[in-house]
Parts: sequence; structure tokens; C-alpha cells
Amino acid sequence: MAGTPGKVGVVFVSHSAKIAEGLVELAGQMAASTTLVAAGGTDDGGIGTSFDRVSAAVTEADSGHGVAVLCDLGSAILTAETALDFLDEEVQARVRIVDAPLVEGGVAAAVAAESGATLDEVVAAARSAAGPIGEAERETDAGAGANAAVPVVEEPATASGTPSRTVTIVNRDGLHARPAAEFVKLASTFGQRVTVNGKDAKSLLGIMSMGLVKGASVEIASADPEGAEAVNALADLVESGFGEE
Repeated sequence: MAGTPGKVGVVFVSHSAKIAEGLVELAGQMAASTTLVAAGGTDDGGIGTSFDRVSAAVTEADSGHGVAVLCDLGSAILTAETALDFLDEEVQARVRIVDAPLVEGGVAAAVAAESGATLDEVVAAARSAAGPIGEAERETDAGAGANAAVPVVEEPATASGTPSRTVTIVNRDGLHARPAAEFVKLASTFGQRVTVNGKDAKSLLGIMSMGLVKGASVEIASADPEGAEAVNALADLVESGFGEE
């Protein structure tokens, strides 16, 4: 069995090989140990999709922990669905074609997979790219558990007295994709729910949507009295500048 042991794999299906390969390169900057596979273009290198390429990509990404497949245009979805139909039932059960924006959803899925998220959590992370309305529309077929991990929803204000710290973004380029991914991966190691200015700390797209620039002040907080360790670890990471100059 291929893939990264214990981790969900991610497959990018595009009509263009360059787009799929570029997405692997982009997401790989934030998910270095996750198996990300490009399945772009036709068998002869043209524009289109290939049953054989998608099938091979799923096999390459599958560690037995699940595979999330993201597609660009309509016929890419049809090709992916056909490829899944030819998989063994056991493999089919752990492969999901995700209806989500290819770039934003793919990066969010990769970061979630890198943190060791389950297949449902990776799918939820990808779908969060469609925003809270899109997520709500999908809840009926995805199940409550599938949407509990990395949602993008407005959080209620943190109650006073709960663990919280206010820190300042020190990175020259603000909280861009790489440090945001590092933040989400650390947040995902804690069981307690933590927020950043009211956004879920485990939501890459939720955090990036805030557009936090150098000098911005952020409140990291948890409504869970046992969340102090998580709050302090995340606040320390922000204050460290994520290792950037």
C-alpha cells in the first residue's frame, strides 16, 4: 500500500497537468509529509482528464487512511467518479470526491491531512473553502461528525475569565499561508477548541480570511478552562514569528 502511513492522501484532478502539478507544489509547502498526487491532463499530455491517471493517483495516495479527491471542471468529476467505480469496494469506501474550490479547498485539505486529521475532517476542511453557506447546505449528506472538525463559522465572543492571550503579528508579510498552516497544525494537536479573534484556530481558510498583517493584534482564546496550554502554545508560536525574519 502506498501513501503516507496513517495520513489521508490528497489527489488533484485537473484538465491541465501543469495546474495539478502546481497545486501539489503549492500545498506541499504546507504539508510536506502528506502524499499529494497530481492527476492532470490526458494520457498523451493534452488538455483533458484521464481515467488511468486518476486511478493511478488514488492508488498512489492511498495509505489505507483515506483519499480526498478534488477536481476542477465538470468532466474531471465524471472521470474521477468513473475511476472510483472501478476500485475495489474496500478502497471505494475510503475515497471521497470533494465538492470544493480546487485551490483553496485543496490547500486546506492538505494542511488538515498533514495534521493527522481523519478523512471526514479533511473533507470538511476542503469544503470550508466554500464558506459557511456552502457547508450548511452539505451537512445533510455529510453528517454532523464530518463537519465538526474544521468549520469556518463565526464564533461567539469569548466569555471573560476563560484562558486567553492577546499577541501581535510580527512577521513582515503578516500571517500568510505558511505560518497560518503552521498555526493550524499546532492547534490541531489540542483537543480543546481555540479561537483567533473569534475564528476557529483549526480553520486555515478562516484564519487567512482575516488578512492579518504585521502589527495586527489577535486574541487567542478558549472557552474551555482546560485550554490554557493550547492558548499559550499558539500565542508563543505567533510571538516567535514562526521562524521567519
